[in-house]
Amino acid sequence: MAYQTIEYTVSGKVATIALNRPPVNPLNKQLFLELYDALLDIEANPEIGAIIVTGKGEKAFAAGADITEMANLDAAGIEDMNRYSRRAFDKLENIGKPVIAAINGLALGGGLELALCCDFRIASENAKVALPEINLAIIPGGGGTQRLQRLIGQAKAKELLYFGDMIKADEALAAGIVNKVVPLEQLMETANEWASKLAEKPAVAMRMMKTAVQSGAQTDLNTALNIEATCFAVTFATEDRKEGMTAFVEKRKPNYQGR
Repeated sequence: MAYQTIEYTVSGKVATIALNRPPVNPLNKQLFLELYDALLDIEANPEIGAIIVTGKGEKAFAAGADITEMANLDAAGIEDMNRYSRRAFDKLENIGKPVIAAINGLALGGGLELALCCDFRIASENAKVALPEINLAIIPGGGGTQRLQRLIGQAKAKELLYFGDMIKADEALAAGIVNKVVPLEQLMETANEWASKLAEKPAVAMRMMKTAVQSGAQTDLNTALNIEATCFAVTFATEDRKEGMTAFVEKRKPNYQGR
């Protein structure tokens, strides 16, 4: 696919997807289609070990959904658009490789919802986040009401959802929405450092780790422990597990092959 709304690049073991609708990178149906297509390519490429998602420019990661596209949609139209966003967001959240959101400015509405689908969020000092949908007489439709409360707890999530207020990067860090805040000029360097380190981890174990965490969070403790046990057993059947333990005993760096 020839991408019009994203830039998709691969450097070494790290794939970067940059939302490319500056200056504020609004999310539309075409972007959701292209994001999903890029994620399928990344999923099928065993050489890629980690993913960075960011926005083009210095103003916004993504300042929400494209209101000009949404404004004239009826209920059936918005349901159709939501189907495409849901497919892309679910793939981003559940892809078996670690994903870092490099939040380079405003992450509002659907932009924050996209970032919440990532495993880690690194924000620049100028970043601001919000789920302001209540102020447009709607509610989040891309997972914001559910993913945010699972991440930071219901009380704080309700505060952000019900008021719809924008908060700065340091407040987002204190609330647990982002993992780290850095100067804008260090954002991509930091994201690439994290991604490169994650990409060197054994691929099957990383995939099983993510499966255990993601799937376990959606169920009761006993079922979650069973999921963990199954994923743990899978890692013991891999060549990388043998290599990792042998390297530990021999006091050398392991040479993982992703199998």
